[in-house]
Amino acid sequence: MNKITVLGLGAGDLDQLPLGIYKILQKTENLFLRTKDHPVIQELEAEGLTYQSYDAVYEKHDQFEEVYQEIVNSLVTESKEKPITYAVPGHPLVAEKTVQLLIELANQGKVEIDIKGGQSFLDAMFTSLKIDPIEGFQFVDATDLEQEYITFRQHLIICQVYDQMTASHAKLKLMEQLPDDYEVTIVTAAGSESEQIRTVPLFELDRDTSINNLTSVYVPPVKHEADLYHQFETLRSVIATLRGPEGCPWDQKQTHESLKKYLLEEAYELLEAIDEEDDDHIIEELGDVLLQVMLHAQIGEDEGYFSIQDVIKGLVSKLIYRHPHVFSDVNVEDEEEVLKNWQELKQAEKGEAVTTILSGIPKELSGLLKAEKLQSKAAKVGFDWKELPPVVDKIKEELAEVLAAIEQKEQSKIESELGDLLFSIVNLARFIDVNPEQAILKTNMKFTKRFQFIETKLNEINKTFSDVSLEEMDEFWNEAKELE
Repeated sequence: MNKITVLGLGAGDLDQLPLGIYKILQKTENLFLRTKDHPVIQELEAEGLTYQSYDAVYEKHDQFEEVYQEIVNSLVTESKEKPITYAVPGHPLVAEKTVQLLIELANQGKVEIDIKGGQSFLDAMFTSLKIDPIEGFQFVDATDLEQEYITFRQHLIICQVYDQMTASHAKLKLMEQLPDDYEVTIVTAAGSESEQIRTVPLFELDRDTSINNLTSVYVPPVKHEADLYHQFETLRSVIATLRGPEGCPWDQKQTHESLKKYLLEEAYELLEAIDEEDDDHIIEELGDVLLQVMLHAQIGEDEGYFSIQDVIKGLVSKLIYRHPHVFSDVNVEDEEEVLKNWQELKQAEKGEAVTTILSGIPKELSGLLKAEKLQSKAAKVGFDWKELPPVVDKIKEELAEVLAAIEQKEQSKIESELGDLLFSIVNLARFIDVNPEQAILKTNMKFTKRFQFIETKLNEINKTFSDVSLEEMDEFWNEAKELE
């Protein structure tokens, strides 16, 4: 069985190295180092220490994963000939990916490892920074810094800040969440005689030329709540407070039913912002829609039925399940096949037979949207025109029937025939791939702008609508059209 003894070189110089580890290093004959760039190695070289290092492997690869894998493969190969010793900076079980890969192989019975330990740099970091980890802290790798998993309400230590490039990557990730001038602390060789501690504004993090493989970055907890307004947990806390005992009377009395109209209003306002192509307005209206989602989720939590986690879990599960071509090994040729699979998976997910082709359409939809949904569902089973001319002919036929009903002065029939005409116009919109709701919203906006132009023109000449004829108003209307 291949045997590898794993040692930790500690966080700093030789004075910090445990005596037991020092004795093993002194007598080992087959020593391999992940890197020789460490104060302990530099001092032991003077005592005649011999070794092989893997520093050259770092130059061969662009990704650290590839570096670590080659090192582990080499160690396993070397251990086939004879037992070997592998030494890494710090403690072998703290921020040391190669050791974790060796442990995986050991669990598979492919190699035998004996971990002797060593001093972790974390103790020295806590001492140098004078912080207590009981207050809560996160320990993350600069090479794998995912901002969505970081909480800035606790002490944050970022290790593996090898060089200025890694520091730049960390800086950019942090600046997405924190102010550019937020103060962070660069700690190099913590606890050793050559320890360096520098506090700098975040935007200067990668300008420090003394950064090396013994460098870590400390980010203190955020104390100003406004700096965390962008985080989801802050939003959730604000909503809970608004609904809580000391919250807002209006928010406290809301129910799922009372909020329904607001969700519709906010959705339409978002559509308007999208049509305006105004990013700031879109951000605002998306926030208002999100507010409605959060309020409904908080009501569910207050009543003990569900929470926002249940909403998110259900959504994520559904998205992964219905996208096997992304999250599994299903192959699709085009968008049409994607939609077909989506419908099949959706039906299987429901676990019950459809009672009618037209089921599943929300009753709260506007008339235009509901008409479009009904027609689309019917079209999927072949109940649809194949060409455009019959669609247009149907509109003409329905228009004639509306005019005939008007001649007969039968109000109920006029309403019925007008509904048929609108339904046939929705069919035309669907046939030419135009969303009827979007089309009417844009026309409403267009009408509003043109009518307001007429109002402006009348104000300029000190007249009111009663002072001008329809023909004069129409002239202003046409002028507004020309300006669009």
